[in-house]
Amino acid sequence: MVGGYFNEANAAHILEEYPLGDAFLAGPAQLNSDALRALQERRFAVLMQRGWEIPFYQRHWGQHGIEPGDIRSIDDLAKLPSFSKLDLMASVEAYPPYGDFHGMDGVEGRKNVVMHTTSGTTGAPQPLFFGAWDREVQNALLARAYLLQGINERDVVHSVYGFGMVNGGHYIREAVLHFTGALLLPAGTGLETRSEQQVDLMQRFGATAIVGFADYILKLAAVAREKGLEPGRDIPIRMVSGHLSSDGHEAMAKAWPGAQIYDWYGVGDTGVVAAEGPDHDGLYIWEDAHLVEILDRDSLAPLDDGGAGNICVTALFKNTIYPVIRFNTNDVSSVLPGRGGIGINFRRLVGFQGRSDNMVKLRGVNVYPTGIGAILNDIEALNGEYVCRLVHRSGREELIVVAEVQADPVGDASTLEALISETLRQRLGVTVLVELTGAGGTASLSQIEARQKPIRLIDER
Repeated sequence: MVGGYFNEANAAHILEEYPLGDAFLAGPAQLNSDALRALQERRFAVLMQRGWEIPFYQRHWGQHGIEPGDIRSIDDLAKLPSFSKLDLMASVEAYPPYGDFHGMDGVEGRKNVVMHTTSGTTGAPQPLFFGAWDREVQNALLARAYLLQGINERDVVHSVYGFGMVNGGHYIREAVLHFTGALLLPAGTGLETRSEQQVDLMQRFGATAIVGFADYILKLAAVAREKGLEPGRDIPIRMVSGHLSSDGHEAMAKAWPGAQIYDWYGVGDTGVVAAEGPDHDGLYIWEDAHLVEILDRDSLAPLDDGGAGNICVTALFKNTIYPVIRFNTNDVSSVLPGRGGIGINFRRLVGFQGRSDNMVKLRGVNVYPTGIGAILNDIEALNGEYVCRLVHRSGREELIVVAEVQADPVGDASTLEALISETLRQRLGVTVLVELTGAGGTASLSQIEARQKPIRLIDER
């Protein structure tokens, strides 16, 4: 049907239900707890009704003794079993090629479906499905984050999110173009547009903001300097919005001097969940669109605010294709106490702190490979690129951190290795092995030029 997608999406209704910019700050952001809860309950009821129509949830909930009518309100949410990517991939294997969670069968009037996949960072790519309504709500919610962080119609936004089957580049492109008015440079990854060319594009077209994953944004700053260009002066980026580690702001601000640095969190299944505001005090959860729980990593029981565990998301707006109800992301974070200082009455996440399914337990200590980068960024002789190798040696597991030195390192390599090893021991609480390599020496292992999310852990056991 011509125009069917746009009619189904209904942009005017989206902006009424999920306002942006000043309308958001004067509207949903000001809801008191009772008004917010009433809004969530209304949307949750519609979501649960749709969930019971999906074979995946019928099986998953039924196996845990849940029947229709058992879940009457958000108070009953924790009675539902959570699910993770493992459950979705098992569904794909049992019901190829799409699984039985997609919600496309027997749907009247919902014939417009957007399909992408995850990046496959933690395994085989998972199919992702969106109806026109929830796709554009997801886009609007990301635009809400960008607008809050300061992007406006005068900006030239350089995006390093990948295209192809992965969701990232397409999602960001739609959010920026449909809802912010900014000009977009959709450069993609280093595989799609060479890093040297990306630097040239930013300079030539006057990029004012960069969006993407932090690892590659940091790399672009290094490439610019290799070309004799100084970030902040020759490429005067005023804002970076990426996905940062818990202490990644400092490294990014150092790489792109003068830029305001912002973080946001989301996954392909849910879209943006939380975003940092101009107060730089945690990530505001879009609570009018998501119910966020923090689950104990072992028992999967909900934790009180302040406890660190797995982020579990229920997307209240995904009530057409592929509803998302208690999705355990396996991303680790916690909820900050109280409210922030800019008048948004939503809870805040600390931010991404690692993945529980990519955690290495080394002699009783939990080590998150993604967190090692922030430590290495503080060591002047390194350029920030690294890969962790998990090996079995002399009867026990060892983690080897392969780190890249700058083009012209100063001092003896063995002395530098000892310094890095001791720094990591102090920060991590356990000894790891260190190997140094030249600039670009980890690129074939991390695949930083080709992937949205570089590989940081290789299990060689």
